[in-house]
Parts: sequence; C-alpha cells; structure tokens
Amino acid sequence: MSGTRRLRVYRYRRDGSPERFEDFDVPVGPHTTILEALHWIQRHRDRTLMVRHSCMHASCGTCGVQVDGREQLACVCEVAGLGEEITVEPLANLPVLADLVVDMGDFFARFPEPHPIVRSVAEGQDYVRLEDCIECGLCLSACPIAASNRYVGPAALVAAQRLLEEPRGAEPQAVLAWASGPGGAWQCHLGLECTNACPTGALPVERIMALRRELIAGPR
Repeated sequence: MSGTRRLRVYRYRRDGSPERFEDFDVPVGPHTTILEALHWIQRHRDRTLMVRHSCMHASCGTCGVQVDGREQLACVCEVAGLGEEITVEPLANLPVLADLVVDMGDFFARFPEPHPIVRSVAEGQDYVRLEDCIECGLCLSACPIAASNRYVGPAALVAAQRLLEEPRGAEPQAVLAWASGPGGAWQCHLGLECTNACPTGALPVERIMALRRELIAGPR
C-alpha cells in the first residue's frame, strides 16, 4: 500500500431519500483502480454501494462512471495521478437507477432499428462483438448536446454509419431517414467531447461526419 485517498461517491436510491455524496478513505497502492477502490468500500465500509462491472479489462464497457468530472471506465482508471480527494459519479444524460448504476436501456433505445448489438460467427457458436464501439455510454455522458435536447447521441449515430457500411439486412434508405431526423446527425456540434471520452478509439466524430456525407450525397 502507498497511502490513502478519499473517494467522494455519489449516492442515490429511488426510495424518496435525497441524493448525496458520501466520503470514504480508501487504502490504495500504485496501481489501484477506481473499481478496486469501490470494491474495497463495498467489502469494508458499505456493502450497499451499487456499481456495475463485468470483464475487469475495458472490454465490456459496463463500469463507466465520471471521475472528477471526466468519463472513465472504472476498471482501468488508476488512482495514481488523481488528487487526494476523488469524486466518483454516475454517467450523465442517463437515468440513475442506484448510486453509480445508470439505466442503459435508455442508451440502447436511442439506436436505429434494426440494431444488431452482437452478431454470431456461425450457426450455433457463441456471439462475438466485431466493432470498435463497446457501447459503454461514455460518449453520450460527455456530449453537451445530449443534455439539452432529444439528440440521439454519438454511439447511436456511429451504429447508423456502420449499418450503411455493412447493412446486415438493414435498409440503407431507412437508416438515412432516421439519421436525418430532428435528433439525428445534424444536431452534432462537432465538439469532440465524445471522441475524447471514447475508451476504444472508435472516433465518433469521424463516423458522424461520414454519416453527414452520406446524407448530403442523397439516395444510393
């Protein structure tokens, strides 16, 4: 161990009690991650703390949170280099279910239909993801436009652009019609917040610009 850090953690329950921040002093080492620090709190201070995670190595995208106001995957965000007090909050622009857990159903509801979140290699085999986007929601949380109107958000538009590249049964004209709607590609202000937040280098802004070029080009 190399000392302690104070984690200021957002707490919320849908029972009518007020939202709040709660402080925890956590022992940390040189490579302690935010997720490990949150697990320490669960084991040693408050077992009711709610946080979502799965793979532990930045592949599943389920542990997205805001750390000191920046979107991060908690499983690979190391405490080293952060301040003595670290604020951990749920992702923005999504309904909070409890503490650091947001409702990802609202995130996926923004995607165009049909949206194949996963696809199989062959009949009967396990499903695999063959995209750069891990659908973690960090880009939507970082997007300042998503907070102010009905904008579908970067991840949904990236999915639409991929459907144009590889339709997988989708009708390209239907995808373009969806993307040109009031909450679609033209709402993006190209602020790059989504690209900066993306943990996998999926380049949302470049994808959105490619989608706009398709819209300008017109029907295929």
